[in-house]
Amino acid sequence: MNIWKISLRNFRFKPLYTFLGILTLSVSIALLVGIQQLDKSFRGQLDNNLGEIDMVVGAKGSPLQLVLASVLHIDNPTGNIPFEEAKGLMKNPMIQKAVPISYGDNFKGYRIVGTTDDFATLYSASITHGRSMEKPMEVVLGASVAEKLGLRIGDTFQSSHGLIEKGAHTHEEPLTVVGIYNTTHKVLDRLIVTGLETIWEVHHHEEEHKEEHQEEGEEEHEQEITSLLVSFRNPIALLTVPRSINENTNMQAALPKFELERLYQFTGVGVKTITWIAYAILVISCITIFISLYRMVRDRAFDLALMRSYGANRFQLAKMVLYEGVLMAGTAFLMGILLSQIGVFFIFEMIADQYKQTMPLQLKYQEVLQTGVLVLSMVLLSIALAIYPLIKMNISKILSHEK
Repeated sequence: MNIWKISLRNFRFKPLYTFLGILTLSVSIALLVGIQQLDKSFRGQLDNNLGEIDMVVGAKGSPLQLVLASVLHIDNPTGNIPFEEAKGLMKNPMIQKAVPISYGDNFKGYRIVGTTDDFATLYSASITHGRSMEKPMEVVLGASVAEKLGLRIGDTFQSSHGLIEKGAHTHEEPLTVVGIYNTTHKVLDRLIVTGLETIWEVHHHEEEHKEEHQEEGEEEHEQEITSLLVSFRNPIALLTVPRSINENTNMQAALPKFELERLYQFTGVGVKTITWIAYAILVISCITIFISLYRMVRDRAFDLALMRSYGANRFQLAKMVLYEGVLMAGTAFLMGILLSQIGVFFIFEMIADQYKQTMPLQLKYQEVLQTGVLVLSMVLLSIALAIYPLIKMNISKILSHEK
């Protein structure tokens, strides 16, 4: 007696119940695996983008906005701060490294950041092609920028004012590509890096065109930067330096790790909600599988009793139900993993298109294994409940059609 072939036939006996069981189970698996992967990918990518940055100093405003704009480069800045005042902070003995950045322009949606050579060291990046910028109007490209835009050493382009790709006017001064960074899987990959002087010179020329009526003896505008990225020498500085800046200056100090933890708390509510919805669908799918198997046992009671009379024992009949349930669960599991990866892929593509941020599409086997064990446990429980009528089967009564 080939129990496996009989299970395959039973698998097609009630196609509607089988389809509903597989569909609901695969959806719950897709939600569980997908939301876990997205949550861990987002958290990992955000933490990875911090590099060696312990504090961000910028204009007064929202500290979270300051972090999102200056560290993750996915928001608008809170304003500018005087570079001379920022230089005073850079001399603080508790500060190991302070990197000024200034931005406000883009090229095809990729932000152009004016900074110093120390900026790349925050992300442990190195130049794989070309060299670092040595004079104004020279730029070094992040790996993703060079790949997506097809730019090479020696190419020139004109930047656009503002942080969005469309709707801004183009600056006249051409920028020349002199280097390309290695791939870091950090925010640097989607940035165009140049010197501070480039940003100041481009915008100074723009102001000169707008203010041709300016009197000859009037002083030039004070040099400004968007923010200052700071690394501390020791943890004690975290307790004293930010408070001193916020209380004694016109600038604002924000701690990226603290602000991102607040952000996780907000997004965590949505993650938990979707997870509980997935658990609810998982329970419903297991109930559907139980009903499918139970109806199969009840509807084919005569055939099963006949098999018993020809020598099949309860264990063989139970294996038949077990095989059918495991087949449904296995099919649903593979479909669920496939659906989750398709969904995550499209979400990552949307993020890459909107924020120019690429994230590696990785499937953590630990999370998949945990989800698989949970699903298998629920399905085995459903199978055990469906097998119960086989244990109590009265062969003589069923074969004689007695009620």
